[in-house]
Amino acid sequence: MDSQGWDDRYAASELLWGAAPNRWVVGELTGRTPGHALDLATGEGRNAIWLAAQGWEVTGLDFSAVALERAERLTAELPDEVADRLTWRHGDARDHDAPTGGYDLVLVAYLHLPAADRRAALRRAAEALAPGGTLLVIGHDLSNLTEGVGGPQDPAVLFTPADVLADLAPYGLHTVRAERVRREVDTEPGHRSGTGGATAVAIDALVRLERGAK
Repeated sequence: MDSQGWDDRYAASELLWGAAPNRWVVGELTGRTPGHALDLATGEGRNAIWLAAQGWEVTGLDFSAVALERAERLTAELPDEVADRLTWRHGDARDHDAPTGGYDLVLVAYLHLPAADRRAALRRAAEALAPGGTLLVIGHDLSNLTEGVGGPQDPAVLFTPADVLADLAPYGLHTVRAERVRREVDTEPGHRSGTGGATAVAIDALVRLERGAK
């Protein structure tokens, strides 16, 4: 979808992705020394807000103005010391103007684009990564289309860990983790995993890369 399509989708639902951060973001980044982070396609800011609460100075970028307005509203409810670490920017992950080498962490979570656009966004992300920094890419894996539940149903916008590594091969980043991971999801409204509700499994692609320190 274009930005208007995403504006319409966000406007039709309160907290489209929920308020809690993504489990893989929490699992991969808990305990890391905070620095400057860039959250591309931040949506309503759930992951950016969690990072700020961990001490990171975070810029969240999205091309949906409606999503960013909601992120601003959520920010206003936060303690000042967390809210002051958050900056929201309207822009496109494919051609944003983030400073080269300006971020200790770049997060790309569930950004699903056709291959050429995905490659452009990931390469922008890599260029924004500082020496010693971490690039974390998470999304619905291609195999989720036939083996999992949820997520986009168009194979043209899905990807695998190997796709991400190929997209970023020119940048010489060190691969820390590149694999498919399984995520339990609820299939009945109003139920949470572990409380008797029906659950199924979604399959995600998770890639964590690091740029060598100078």
